[in-house]
This record gives sequence, structure tokens and C-alpha cells, in this order.
Amino acid sequence: MTNDDTTTTNDTEGVRDLVAQLVFGSLAAQTVRAAVRLRVMELIGDKERSAAEVAADAGARTQPMTRLLRALASLGLLREHTAGSFSLTPAGATLDPGRPGSLTSLVRMFTEPTMLRAWEHLDDSVRTGEVAFDAIFGKDFFSHLKEFPDLSAEFNAAMSQASRATAAALPHAFDFGRFTTVTDVGGGDGTLLSAVLREHPTLAGVIYDTEEGLAQAPTTLERQGLTARCSLAAGDFFRSVPGGADVYLLKSIVHDWSDEQAVTILTHCREVLPPAGRVLIVEPVLPEVVDAKAAGLTYLTDLNMMVNVGGRERTRADFDEVCRKAGLSLTSVTPLEQADPFCLIEATPA
Repeated sequence: MTNDDTTTTNDTEGVRDLVAQLVFGSLAAQTVRAAVRLRVMELIGDKERSAAEVAADAGARTQPMTRLLRALASLGLLREHTAGSFSLTPAGATLDPGRPGSLTSLVRMFTEPTMLRAWEHLDDSVRTGEVAFDAIFGKDFFSHLKEFPDLSAEFNAAMSQASRATAAALPHAFDFGRFTTVTDVGGGDGTLLSAVLREHPTLAGVIYDTEEGLAQAPTTLERQGLTARCSLAAGDFFRSVPGGADVYLLKSIVHDWSDEQAVTILTHCREVLPPAGRVLIVEPVLPEVVDAKAAGLTYLTDLNMMVNVGGRERTRADFDEVCRKAGLSLTSVTPLEQADPFCLIEATPA
């Protein structure tokens, strides 16, 4: 075999490995889901434990549990020290719900069958442009959440966990100190706004969301000692946005909706925005040409928006267009390096 033959063989193996990893990715996700549902990481904790011990505590059989733990070790979530004896890796520790920075709600939500059903019809959404979730369930995603309080609470917790990196980065990425009041539109449990208010003690805040979206917000504000500085307002941002703030913050809101719906939300922000006010959009910004390394999973998020809610991820030009139609002028896009791939998009009255 020549060197050229060897190179071709290696390239072919690399291509096959890539395709195999992509195809089996859903199996890895279900493996992680099973670990969370069985409380594997919580049961192992800070110790090195045998598969038999974990199985007993989880109410499972030893041999199947051993196979699950070894699969988790192969994924980098556990470490097998001797045959059948395991401990957590740093990545695995994030799946223990009792630890700071836990991602268990995020795992539960994005491996939830309700979320995944629409993905089975991705090809239909591509062909028709229709939202697969709506066709399957007979209602839109957020209306479905209203009917299932436990699922809605899990969704809120997942969004809170997904916001932690942004919450750490955003307060230092913008001069909030120039303003008096920030309204977090679609602010959920208040994780993001709480971080901003803690860093800027002269600011007042308003969390604006549906009743379901605000369900956990009082607990967050009380825990952070911000009840006196932050109020809650329930409503529908497709109808209006409360006035009285000079900064309107929208994190992971615009991408949930079509361009027309995004313009409606931003127009309502513009209608109550004072002349020197700002609209801040926190979302990924796609490059004009695909850069897989830079964009990471954002293109998959884009498809998730397509099949589940009818929204989309956008380029700077796309954001500029929806802002312009809403009477706003996009003035800057600042990558949040500690919360990659999120960017801070700043807009002013046009």
C-alpha cells in the first residue's frame, strides 16, 4: 500500500466515523436521559462507587446498570477505575441536581419526548415551512406548556440553567449604570435580570412574562434579596409591553418567533421606549457563511426553532431587518465570549 493509499483509507475512516457519531448522537442523548432519570450522578456523588451499589440505590439490576455506567464512562461523564467501580468526571457532575451549575433540567427538557416528537417530522417542516409541533399536537408549543404545569416548570428551569453563562457575562458587557429601569421581556424566573441588578445596585427591574413564565420568579427574587428592587408584570408581549423602563432586555425571545412576530414584539418595545432608551437582544448571531467551529450547535438550535415553535436563528443582516421594521436602529453586536455563542445586540430608536 502506498502513502497515498494510506491517506485515502484514513480519510475514509474519518468520514465514516463522523457520520456514525452523528447518527448515534440521539442514542447518546437517551443514555444521558436515562442517567438523569435513574439519579446515577446523584447516587455516585463525590465517592467512587460500584455498579452494584448504584444499582441497589436506584432500584435497578446490577448487570444492566454496569452497562449503562460503562456507556456513560465512554461518553466522558464517568470514570471507571477498576472493573465495575466508577466516579464522576467534571462533566458528569453537572448532571447531579444537587450541585451548583447543574444541567439536569436542560437534559430533561431537551430529551423530553414532547420536544422530540416534532423532530421526527423535520423533513415535513423543510418541505412545507410549517411548524411540525403544531400539526402533531393541534396547538403551539407554549399553549401546550400551559396545559401541563410540571412540563412548564421543567421548561422554566431548563431556560434558567441555559441562562447562567449569559447571566455571568451580560452585566459586564453593557453600561447599565447609565439607566434607571430594566424590563426583562419574557424574563422567566428572573435569573438573567437578577444578575444585572446585583451588579448594578442603582437599577430597578421588571420581569415581564406570562403567568406560567413568572411562576418561579418570586422564589428567585427572594433568594437574591431583590424583591424590593424588582417587580413582576404578567402579560402578552404580542399585545403590549409595559412602559416605564429605559432598557428593554430580550434574551432568547426573538428566535422563538417568525420575522413577522419578532417585528410585533420589538414594535411594542419601541412604542414605550424613551428617546435615549435601548433595546438589548441577547441571542446567537449566525455568520453570513457557515463557520461550524464558531457557530457550534446554533444551526441545530435553528432547526429546533423550525420544528417546535416556528422561530429561527438570525444573521446580523436578519436582525437589522427586523429591528428596522420595528422602528429601531441596530447600533452594535458584541459577542459575549464567556457565553458563546450569544451576542449582545443593541438597538436604539430609529
